[in-house]
Amino acid sequence: MSGEVRPPEGLDELELIQENGEEYRNPTEVKMSQIVLPCHANHCGELSVGQLLKWMDSTACLSAERHAGCSCITACVDDIHFEHTIGIGQVVNIKAKVNRAFASSMEVGIVVSCEDLYSNRQWKVCNAFATFVARRTEAGKAQLKQIIPRTQAEQMEYSIAAERRRMRLIHAEIINDLLSSCCYMQYEDAVPAERTRVESVELVLPPHANHQVSTFGGQIMAWMENVATISASRLCNAHPTLRSIDMFHFRGPSHIGDRLVLKAIVNNTFKKSMEVGVCAEAYQGGEPLRHINTAFMTFEVLDQDKKPQTLPRIRPEPVDGKRRFQEAIARKKVRLDRKYIISCKQSEVPHSVPWEPHNQMYLSYNNVSALKMLAALNNWVLTSEKNKVSLYTLEENHMLCIRVETHVAVEAEQVFLLLSDLQRRHEWDPHYKECEVINQADEDDTIYRVVTPSVSKGGKGKDFILLNGAGIIIFDPYWIALRSVTLPAYPPTEDYTRGEVLSAGFRIKANGSLTKLSYYNQGTPGVLPYISTDVAGLSSSIYSAITSCSAFLEENKDSLAAVPPAAPGEPRWDPV
Repeated sequence: MSGEVRPPEGLDELELIQENGEEYRNPTEVKMSQIVLPCHANHCGELSVGQLLKWMDSTACLSAERHAGCSCITACVDDIHFEHTIGIGQVVNIKAKVNRAFASSMEVGIVVSCEDLYSNRQWKVCNAFATFVARRTEAGKAQLKQIIPRTQAEQMEYSIAAERRRMRLIHAEIINDLLSSCCYMQYEDAVPAERTRVESVELVLPPHANHQVSTFGGQIMAWMENVATISASRLCNAHPTLRSIDMFHFRGPSHIGDRLVLKAIVNNTFKKSMEVGVCAEAYQGGEPLRHINTAFMTFEVLDQDKKPQTLPRIRPEPVDGKRRFQEAIARKKVRLDRKYIISCKQSEVPHSVPWEPHNQMYLSYNNVSALKMLAALNNWVLTSEKNKVSLYTLEENHMLCIRVETHVAVEAEQVFLLLSDLQRRHEWDPHYKECEVINQADEDDTIYRVVTPSVSKGGKGKDFILLNGAGIIIFDPYWIALRSVTLPAYPPTEDYTRGEVLSAGFRIKANGSLTKLSYYNQGTPGVLPYISTDVAGLSSSIYSAITSCSAFLEENKDSLAAVPPAAPGEPRWDPV
């Protein structure tokens, strides 16, 4: 609301506490505020992302050096997703602090917000996590002192920093593993990737150097963002908007006098976004090129209503182009996992509810109610279509929700009866490896244990404890819903990773001579690995499963479903 000062979401990790009557402030915290001038803006009158990256890198470096007590260099930066743009005349507020220190490296958390001086409003622009390494001293390799978290927010970031570090270290291994199952499709109307190739050269001068007399990392990122934007513009013949930057590593230093060669090309397009790969190499005189950095940036093209437009397909270059095309798909999958799994772990709120007889009625009602609320959400985005199956996605409360829709030539009631029989789910769904009844609570409620296969080579499978109602309800549309519960007699085991389902299921509605079948799922950490490969375009398992489901329904449309009859008004809810 106009005139109301609202702290931007995500800044609570920097809040102050009272201790011994004195105000506590994190000793590594550094703040920077900059007003956006025309010289900082792009052609749209918005702050250049390259300039913002320079300010962010500078603030984070000062925070790292405050903790280390010596010079530090940027080693890598995690994925950055830009939620809003910043206009001329607005103020950029950047806060950085060290979340956790390891041996000679440390993670610095960065929060960027925007402030409108005329309305006193503030809003979050992005979060980032950068890794800095303390430079060697005359005494040898630096040994950093450990961070001692003092607030609940600091303790949370301290804990999650270890998980983020683990994901950084295995990033290349994950990409290689995903590439083994990556598919490549050719499109006749695709735009040749060669059209988007850009090459530029920059001479590193003293103003481009930092206080350590090396090329400023933020300056390199700004140059890379510039050539990436030109490459994206050549594909869409429009001005693109940078939405995110993948995690990237600085491979080596650059110095004054270097010629920095920057190359960019569009690697792949995903319906309404594109990935641009950009490489920075340096040389002096006749020496060979030195690899400085490679980054991957995701762009969108917005229409007049600020909605993303559909982009043309890309035809990769010969030789390396196909590899880059497939790697872009794998990186999209990793981005989804990093973004949602880590954000879910920050809350650490269990989704499963203990099942007890006294709350059985509440859980049964809440089960289908949650699915109806999920289906009623707005802003679903069509991600892809294949074989008359449509896949939609929606970001809601740091979760990735999916909706898959198709039509079948089977009566709605028969579809409901067949899909409600969970014991037959394995006939069409490869994710249902085993399904057993572990508690027949009464004639209306059954608790199942479902086992799903591992999504990675040599990994553990998952098991879910699911509460399933009973009975049949005669109305349109039909709902088949599920949620996880906990049962003391079936705790997690070492053989399986316990997964959780917050809300998932089917909506079945008659549509003329056909039945519209809609499947919903909220991507909690337990189920995200099974659906994110489809959202990223890495696999077609959801399409295959829904197609198999349609075939299963067609084959059994005249059979009597093995579901006991019930009086009208008695609901039946099954896990899906």
